Amino acid sequence: MTRLHTALRIPALLMVTLALSGCITLFPKTKPAQLYTFGYTASDAGSAPTSRETVRVLKLASSFTRPSAGDQILTVTGGSDVAYMAQARWVSAASVLFDEAVNRAFDQGGPGRLVGRGDMGRSDYALKLTVADFKVAYDQPKSKPSVVITVQASLTRTSDRALAAERTFSQSVPLADNRQSDIVAGFNTALSGVLSEVVTWTGALGQTGG
Repeated sequence: MTRLHTALRIPALLMVTLALSGCITLFPKTKPAQLYTFGYTASDAGSAPTSRETVRVLKLASSFTRPSAGDQILTVTGGSDVAYMAQARWVSAASVLFDEAVNRAFDQGGPGRLVGRGDMGRSDYALKLTVADFKVAYDQPKSKPSVVITVQASLTRTSDRALAAERTFSQSVPLADNRQSDIVAGFNTALSGVLSEVVTWTGALGQTGG
């Protein structure tokens, strides 16, 4: 290529660049997602004080169904039509926020106390939580939804690794409106109800020796 051709090509490239910079982008504009969080809120009554010995519980890693484990908010319509809520996400993965809520629930009082993995030998039970449902349920499109949370819990004695008990806890909170703020409030209510029952059940079972 001659110097003349090269000199002519450079201004041509500049003109194309300037022309493209004035064009409307070809990529679609999307509205940024609103971020939400959820957690455990203690009831007004609080946990009843106890004079019995503390039950030491090792919380194993919780399990989440894959569709609801991430930061997207799962919706299910008619029991089978699965989708994620548009323009709304959890501030972190739901599985991470859930574990934080469990820790907070046990911190509120009662005989059950969580111990760290380094203190496994000092624990009485190992608690395993499996989140089977963590969703917004619609009977039909555009109907008023309910927030549904179902948690399967099992307690294993650390002394002999025998299954002490297992139980399923579930909360379904009907919502008055389909707004995102109402849905998030429903998750807080349902989760707090489920975890309050888990904490009470764990402590009571430990007090009776399984």
